[in-house]
Amino acid sequence: MANKPKDMEGYVGFANLPNQVYRRSVKRGFEYTLMVVGESGLGKSTLINSLFLTDIYSNQYPGPSQRMKKTTQVETSNVILKENGVQLRLTIVDTPGFGDQVDNSNCWQPIIDHIDNKFEEYLNAESQVSRKSIPDKRVHSCLYFIAPSGHGLKALDVEFMKRLHDKVNIIPLIAKADTLTAEECRDFKKQIMKEIEENKIKIYEFPEMPEDEDDSKDNKVLKDRVPFAVVGSNSVLEVNGKRVRGRQYPWGVAEVENLEHCDFITLRNMLIRTHMQDLKDVTNNVHYENYRCRKLTAITAGEGRKVSSKVSGKNPLSQFQDEKKEHDLKMKKMEAEMEQVFEMKVMEKKKKLKDSEADLRRRDEQMRKSLEQQQRELEEKRKQFEKDKAVFDESVRLSGSRMLNNKSMGDKKSKDKKKTLF
Repeated sequence: MANKPKDMEGYVGFANLPNQVYRRSVKRGFEYTLMVVGESGLGKSTLINSLFLTDIYSNQYPGPSQRMKKTTQVETSNVILKENGVQLRLTIVDTPGFGDQVDNSNCWQPIIDHIDNKFEEYLNAESQVSRKSIPDKRVHSCLYFIAPSGHGLKALDVEFMKRLHDKVNIIPLIAKADTLTAEECRDFKKQIMKEIEENKIKIYEFPEMPEDEDDSKDNKVLKDRVPFAVVGSNSVLEVNGKRVRGRQYPWGVAEVENLEHCDFITLRNMLIRTHMQDLKDVTNNVHYENYRCRKLTAITAGEGRKVSSKVSGKNPLSQFQDEKKEHDLKMKKMEAEMEQVFEMKVMEKKKKLKDSEADLRRRDEQMRKSLEQQQRELEEKRKQFEKDKAVFDESVRLSGSRMLNNKSMGDKKSKDKKKTLF
């Protein structure tokens, strides 16, 4: 029988527990690691500055596009931000050199190594005797910038997301969306999502909250805008008497914080105001747990044993479920194969029976025709025999009558001779 909650007759005090958690969290501060990946010149540095309303990248420390590398490298920038007494230790991970070479084979490998190294550091810190304060440098989200070509994803985009979708929360962005018309941007989004589904790429999924209708509606709005078409700008312009962040063009101003111009506000709200904690929870409960399970499984399996790639990335429960599914699929496959073999044997037997039946019918037809032929021949022989018999009987009758006539004539002559003697 389930225990029903009981209303207290007076104030006890445990209702103040959320306030205690809040005060401790504010005092300790928060950590967040954001990775930006994309080709140079797509506005990554500008967008980061626009997101946090500060010059994280400046002339003294330029963005990745101004620090071109011959190969892909991973560089981190740490900054402490404060807002209304809340402190955020923000780590920006950029990847200068990504996708800028003639041969981009394995350009994602340094990024994968960096994510795995941060997981490894956190796992080692958890294994220490003293675990009072464990710095969380794990990558919580990855903003992947897609060039506004209007022709869908490139092979590099698909390969990168397929390599990293089970290690980090990928949030696809269409960079420099002000270069596309509204219709082009809409079609480009549909094409990107279609290719993501076709290639079975798992991007960050917004949590389902059926108990909260407002949050469900907000998540639906966010899902409809993925991938986010963004515009970044550090310039403040005056439009109709209002100061706005935007980009000046001969035809007008592309406002960064205008939902009719781009999805920047939606992205910022999702990334910072509404889903930052969920991104951290998914990183900890899904991606890190997969890595931890894979690592511990490799240790328990022994150095000489190679761990299966299917087993290594799963926690024990999901591994058991996958093995059960795999076993069920195997049994269904065996059952289908056995049914197929049985059907083939039945068909072969039926074919043999049909062939035997056809052969028997053919032989029966041959024998029937042979008997009919023999019957005709016998009938002809019988007719010929009766005809010959009739001729023979007639000849015997004629010869008999002829002999009688000759005898009677002989007797008459002898009588006449005797008469003459006397």
